[in-house]
Amino acid sequence: MDRRARQVYEEAAALWRELYCEAPPERLDPTTMLDIIMQGLPETTYDRIRSPYLRPSMITGPKTRRDN
Repeated sequence: MDRRARQVYEEAAALWRELYCEAPPERLDPTTMLDIIMQGLPETTYDRIRSPYLRPSMITGPKTRRDN
């Protein structure tokens, strides 16, 4: 398993342990773990902010590699 795949697995497993208070089954890959976790979440809608006063410089989000 390459470095990125391992990191994704570790993050999914940590989320699983936090939600279910047990280790994830060994046979589950990260995609399946996240699918099972997501099935339990309520459906929500996405509200897009529309404003003539909102400029790109006013929007913040998670840092990307370019931001570092």
